[in-house]
Amino acid sequence: MHELDLEKKIVAISALLADRARTCILFLLMDGRAYTATELSVAADIAPSTASAHLSRLVEQNIVTCIKQGRYRYFKIFSEEVAILLESMMCFVNSDNFGTVKTSTPKSLRSFRTCYNHMAGEVAVKIHNSLRSNLWITDDYHLTSNGKEFFFSLGIDCDTKTVTERKFACSCLDWSERYFHLGGFLGALLHNHFLQKKWAIRQLDSRELKLTESGKRVLKQRFNIEI
Repeated sequence: MHELDLEKKIVAISALLADRARTCILFLLMDGRAYTATELSVAADIAPSTASAHLSRLVEQNIVTCIKQGRYRYFKIFSEEVAILLESMMCFVNSDNFGTVKTSTPKSLRSFRTCYNHMAGEVAVKIHNSLRSNLWITDDYHLTSNGKEFFFSLGIDCDTKTVTERKFACSCLDWSERYFHLGGFLGALLHNHFLQKKWAIRQLDSRELKLTESGKRVLKQRFNIEI
């Protein structure tokens, strides 16, 4: 991309994120689920027509994607790269760049939540650190042979052949902890496995994940994490 085109693209995206309603919509979509324009308008406290106009602009810039199912249209975050950008911005605003920030975000949400299609918050950061300290993933986020055995023992088949253009695994800066949690294909696999095994339960009205008793046991016994 030409330098001038790159500048124009950055200006266009910055203008999109400068609107409170659009930013509110994007934060709502950060739980990885798809919503209708009506649902988003209610949550963002704006008129349905206003929400539709905002969503059209976000779709144009590949920030949000539209999925048509029957007569309904659902909207969700375009890609993991967009989610990582938003999470990084939240981390920046929640840092000491603007002095001491006292966030009003509930402790439960800071503890354990979704970040698009993977896990975030204090629990997720501890999982990331356990994977690193036990040498199950390398510094450049590849699985070691011991790591493959560990994930297989959890019931997760890390078949890299199914990965297309997505990163197999990567770090994602956690906005509330300001440390890394696990993203990429592997992060999504782990997130889905936690939900399927009922180690974590997804809340219907927020990004919060609730860790179950069986989930706490798995973290202690397999990841050596005390919650």
